[in-house]
Amino acid sequence: MLPSSTVENYLKAIFQHQMSLAQRHELVSMGELASRLGVVPGTATAMVKTLADAGLVRYEPYAGVRLTSAGERLAARVLRRHRLIELFLVRVMGMDWTEVHEEAELLEHAASDRLVELMDDMLDHPETDPHGDPIPGPEGTLARRSYQDLLSCPLQTPVVVTRVTDQDAAFLRFIDASNLKPGQSIRIESRDQAADSIEVLAEHGERVTLGMRAASKLLVDVAEH
Repeated sequence: MLPSSTVENYLKAIFQHQMSLAQRHELVSMGELASRLGVVPGTATAMVKTLADAGLVRYEPYAGVRLTSAGERLAARVLRRHRLIELFLVRVMGMDWTEVHEEAELLEHAASDRLVELMDDMLDHPETDPHGDPIPGPEGTLARRSYQDLLSCPLQTPVVVTRVTDQDAAFLRFIDASNLKPGQSIRIESRDQAADSIEVLAEHGERVTLGMRAASKLLVDVAEH
């Protein structure tokens, strides 16, 4: 089957959720997939069955779905196009990092492989997009790596923001205004479970209070001394 934009969206959604699972061979539940795509579970199940017939996914009724190797290659190509386009729009076109996700959602289905590789060359073969998300390689490879978030990283220790997992424009504007973008050094001052809050000392000395849910969306590495 020729990959339509709908097929590509399904493959990309399954792939992204697979990468977040603790166990490599876990299945993505149909409820989770439907939620990610904004459709009802019945619609997701019908599409997954079509993808299974095409050899792109392995579907287990009442259990979930997982990409085959062919499905993973196609999904990684879509994700590579999306993330390179985001970075191109920021670095070359001058768009703000908070507004490129929706544009890339549209352009990822139209850009040819040749155009994407030209973007990659112009950008000097970057490893991450503006949000810190890793960019798959030309062969569709995407290394799994572990991160800490603000709920688990050590207190009173410099850490560097490496990735923001929520692409919502309002959330990204908040992160931008709070000096918590990828590449910035911060420190967790305190965590208060009862108040559901975390106090962060940002790079330029600002103190920012985050709820636990927001804090879980910021991934970090311990800063090198």
